[in-house]
Amino acid sequence: MSKLRYLTSGESHGQGLTVIVEGIPADLEISENYIETHMARRQKGYGSGGRMKIEKDKALIKSGVRHGKTLGSPIALWIENKDFVNWSDAMSINEISDDIDKKVFTKIVPGHADFPGALKYNQRDLRNILERASARETASRVAAGSVARKFLEEFGMFIHSRVTSIGSEVSRHINYDNIDWNFIENSALRANDIDSEIRFKKEIDLAKSERTTVGGIFQVITYGAPVGLGSHVHWDRKLDGQIGQSILSINAVKGVEIGNGFENTTKRGRDVHDVIIPDKSNIKNFSHISNHAGGIEGGMTNGEPIIVNVAIKPIATMTKPLPSVDINSGEVVEAAYNRSDICQVSRACPIGESMIALTLANAFLEKFGGDSMEEIQTNYKNYVKSHKNFGSK
Repeated sequence: MSKLRYLTSGESHGQGLTVIVEGIPADLEISENYIETHMARRQKGYGSGGRMKIEKDKALIKSGVRHGKTLGSPIALWIENKDFVNWSDAMSINEISDDIDKKVFTKIVPGHADFPGALKYNQRDLRNILERASARETASRVAAGSVARKFLEEFGMFIHSRVTSIGSEVSRHINYDNIDWNFIENSALRANDIDSEIRFKKEIDLAKSERTTVGGIFQVITYGAPVGLGSHVHWDRKLDGQIGQSILSINAVKGVEIGNGFENTTKRGRDVHDVIIPDKSNIKNFSHISNHAGGIEGGMTNGEPIIVNVAIKPIATMTKPLPSVDINSGEVVEAAYNRSDICQVSRACPIGESMIALTLANAFLEKFGGDSMEEIQTNYKNYVKSHKNFGSK
């Protein structure tokens, strides 16, 4: 049974976004400033659209926190949409007269949720689909994920991300133990190095000049995860399966890889599997000499960094629209154009981090459950101490 869950509500141009996070134990220190720091990271990135010049995301804590600490009750967050002032009529919750611009959308955008959504929900106005399907909803996930991240940090788990490719341009490989995360945080494209950043920018500029969009791959790495999160005993308890589902739920994500998943298919077994050696300096008494598995074996963490590679497609909305059809008349038209990014890969990184944080926090609570931070910390410390019983005789 899930220990941590969250719900989000709200439309892209509505009044704002509501988030409910349930399952965080009592006495976790959390602040609006901490959450805002991570939400601001989602709004950065070369190739971003005009919406980022309007919104300055801040999640207001409405309940579940008192005097800087969680109460153990559900946490409610509210994120205002600054752009709502320009959409108050079109997105009104009340009926409006026909002489007011309702900003009805009927031109289908290939690759977007509007076509299947319109048929599924029997909607003649595509705005009723695209408002919720918009990536604006991911601001809610980053807010919720920030709470989960803060929880994990109390147990020495830290999550980072970087962009490894934009279009056909691929970053040079850097071992995850030698990554300069400060450089990446200050990079407009979350690139490893100056050379990669320059090449990534050129790829985005080229896409913009061609009036199209470009995707890429980003990588999320979690350090400090203990052995044994997840389980091998049921399909839905396997942690890599849970990670896959959470990451694939992000807008425009079409592929997820744990460790060297695809690369490993080209190699022989002796070059793929991570050899284990005795290691008294390691808290587990053992260590792996490589990490091709990406920190997960048999649906469980093995104590190595968790490495998740994420493929995100080019955004569906383009300044030079594809041919399409009108959902009501069936007439051949150009697809609709909405304000959007040219490339969203770097902006997706904090979203990926947040989904990993939420997934790992749930697995951690399932393993070490308790109602207060003190209780969970005691359970965790006792578990870690038990590792010393292995490999010491």
